Amino acid sequence: MKSLSVFFKDMAATVSNRKLLISMVAVLCIPVMYAGLFLTAFWDPYGKMDQLPVAVVNTDTGAEYGDQSLHVGEELIDELKKSDDFAWKFVSREEAEKGMEEDKYYMTIVIPEDFSSKAATVLDEHPQPSEIIFEPNEGYNFLASQIGGTAVKEIRTKVSEKVTEAYSKTLFDQIKTVSDGLGEAGSGASDISDGAVKLDEGAAKLKENLSKMVAGTVKLQEGIQPLSNGAGDLQKGALSLKEGSTTLASGLGQLSSAHKQLEDGVVSAHQGSVQLKDGLTASEAGSAKLKAGLKSAVDGSSKLQAGLASTMDGSGKLQDGLKQSEAGSAKLAESMKAAEAGGAQVASGAQGVAQGLQQLAQSSPELAQNPAVQKLIAASQAVAKGSEQLHQGQQQLSEGASQLHKSQQQLSGGASSLHDGLQQLSGGATQLSQGATQLTTGVDQLHQGQQQLVQGATQLEAGQSKLEDGMKLFGTKLADAANGSKQLSSGAAQIADGSGKLKGGMSQLGSGVTVLADGSKQLDTGAGQLTEGLGKLKDGSGELASKLNEAAKKTGEVKAGDENFQMFAEPVHIQENKFSDVPNYGTGFAPYFLSLGLFVGALISTIVIPMRDTSVMGASGFNRFISRTFSFVLMSVLQSLLSALVILYGLKLDVQSVPLFYLFTFITSLSFMFMIQAIVTWLDQPGRFVVIVLLIFQLTTSAGTFPLELIPDWMKSLNPLLPMTYSVKGFKAVISTGDFTLMWQQAAVLGAVGIVFLALTLVYFSMKSHKGILDQQQAPSVSA
Repeated sequence: MKSLSVFFKDMAATVSNRKLLISMVAVLCIPVMYAGLFLTAFWDPYGKMDQLPVAVVNTDTGAEYGDQSLHVGEELIDELKKSDDFAWKFVSREEAEKGMEEDKYYMTIVIPEDFSSKAATVLDEHPQPSEIIFEPNEGYNFLASQIGGTAVKEIRTKVSEKVTEAYSKTLFDQIKTVSDGLGEAGSGASDISDGAVKLDEGAAKLKENLSKMVAGTVKLQEGIQPLSNGAGDLQKGALSLKEGSTTLASGLGQLSSAHKQLEDGVVSAHQGSVQLKDGLTASEAGSAKLKAGLKSAVDGSSKLQAGLASTMDGSGKLQDGLKQSEAGSAKLAESMKAAEAGGAQVASGAQGVAQGLQQLAQSSPELAQNPAVQKLIAASQAVAKGSEQLHQGQQQLSEGASQLHKSQQQLSGGASSLHDGLQQLSGGATQLSQGATQLTTGVDQLHQGQQQLVQGATQLEAGQSKLEDGMKLFGTKLADAANGSKQLSSGAAQIADGSGKLKGGMSQLGSGVTVLADGSKQLDTGAGQLTEGLGKLKDGSGELASKLNEAAKKTGEVKAGDENFQMFAEPVHIQENKFSDVPNYGTGFAPYFLSLGLFVGALISTIVIPMRDTSVMGASGFNRFISRTFSFVLMSVLQSLLSALVILYGLKLDVQSVPLFYLFTFITSLSFMFMIQAIVTWLDQPGRFVVIVLLIFQLTTSAGTFPLELIPDWMKSLNPLLPMTYSVKGFKAVISTGDFTLMWQQAAVLGAVGIVFLALTLVYFSMKSHKGILDQQQAPSVSA
């Protein structure tokens, strides 16, 4: 009772606060505004289609079909005028275009000029279907254009029925004509039977004469066969001769071309051998000079080696002297630094004496006027100035001594580097001397080889001259052979052509005889078949006459009334048996918009009702939990009751069970309320953002509008995780299908969701209450 007392006190405080009370009353209307206004707007849009302006333009010029005049466009206009599917506006093409530009019409239906003429081509070799031009104004309203597309399909069906009905009338007229023709064909079949008897007698004589012709053509065919074989052998030999002579001429031509290139190469090789000989001679002379120069280089390298040894001794002595000089310059630098320090002291003392005498003279005017004192002061100032100059000179000497010592150090380092370089140079000179000796030996061998090459080049030049003369003679003989092969090839070609013509003539003759023999045999066979066929013709013509007369009788009995025409035009009717009736859009969308309204109402309630605080000071966490929970339960009851009343009695929604509709509405509202209460209690303001995100996902994945199968695959996985999925299914069951088992299953899921989130809210208040108790227990110890 104490927990309920906190709730009643909070409610009393709320009622006493006029602003808060007005806000709560406004929040109660949120679900009604969402669900009621949306459902009112979309309750039955197809029931007001007669207010949707649609332009209709008829430019059909009509056509002739058999004995009938087709004006399908005018018939379609008459049908549209009888219907109230849309607010039809029958205008010209110009008015329709202007109205579409000014957003006066949602769509335009154009019946083209050739509409009837194309409908009359049904029995042509290439029939052309009629077309209705549908021009939706999608920029004005997309849904209206989609609805118009469905209406145009229905119009097409109606037009097809009218055209098919006209086709049926013409077809039945033709059937009557066929019946008359069949009667005439029956009498003609009797005449055919009489003629077949006479044809049978003539066919017997024809077969007798054709048998004699077959025997003669067989003998002719046997005599022509050996002649044809001989002509074939002659042609094969001529073709082989032609191919061989052609190949020989081609090869000799290629050989002649290659010989010309070879001859040019021999001439070039001869010139190259001459140049090679001259080059080798010059190379031999150069190698002799190289040999003499290398001998001089060997002598020079020996002298260089001896000079480098003397230089190394001198660099060693220079290095020792520089080291001694470096030590002396170091001592000199130290002495100059000491002298500089002494000079500084002397200059400072002289300056002090001069200043003291000056001060003494200033303190005693008598002393200042004494000439001896004046001289003494002047002398002391001169001494001070000279000592200062002496100190400056000593500083310069000290700096010069330091620079001299640094230069001595650099010279000492350079002397060391010089001595090392001379050692390396001496080693290189030794290697140079050895290499020059080896090079001299190699040059001797090179000179001997060049002498041998000069002799070989002389012999090569003589051989090249002989080869050049021989190639010229061979080229002349080869040209004569190539001309002869060309003449041989030309003669072989003429023989091949003549033998080919001979063989062709023999083949044609043999083929003609063969064809003649085959034809005579086929004629003989055909004559026999003709005799048999004429017998069958005689029998069949009698049967044909009787059947044609019977067909004429039956076609004359065919019925051709309006009901038959209607059957041809519309042979199939659709019988619609609704599994569950949803009379209008409002009933179909009610589960979706009602779930949306209750969810938004629960979210807005968290803005008006305090989530954590209470008007009772010192209330425990559990008491605050009870107070807040009962407050939200009360809001949920009022919101669901008000929404159900408005939808049932304001919008006249028909449901399968009114009590279960009230109950499921309350369960849905309570589940949404507990879920949103827990999220906002834990997260405060960010929690409301989380709830809005959940609302967005539920709007797209709950399958309240489009089927679940039509949304993206990654959204389908969210469908079973969000509570609005179950509220939409439950409302569909209690409103339309009457599947109360399914409704109770969805109610159980929503109840479980509400209990889980209610438990989370209790955990929050328990944790806050425990934290407050710990703070109170720790407060005295801290103050102590």
